[in-house]
Amino acid sequence: MVLFQIIADLFRDTELSGWWKAVWIIFLIFLPVLTALIYLIARGRGMARRQAAMVAAAKQDTDSYIRDVATKSSPADQIASAKALLDAGTISQPEFDQLKAKALA
Repeated sequence: MVLFQIIADLFRDTELSGWWKAVWIIFLIFLPVLTALIYLIARGRGMARRQAAMVAAAKQDTDSYIRDVATKSSPADQIASAKALLDAGTISQPEFDQLKAKALA
């Protein structure tokens, strides 16, 4: 169980270079118990931080998705948002017309 968490943590860590990841994996294959113990001592604190950051990011993404789904906007709101994008120059007139047609459909 710990071995799989260590492997997942190795691939999740963006600061560790590919060569070091390969070295850790090789040692995990040939000396799994000793390497796992050394990994937990050497990188355990960072492992916990990366896991907590991943959980926080997933929660934030889920909350954002729920808010987006829960707030259904009316066609008038969608057209007003599209008009603001058109006025800002973010979208062109044909794109605005397409968004307006979708909102009214």
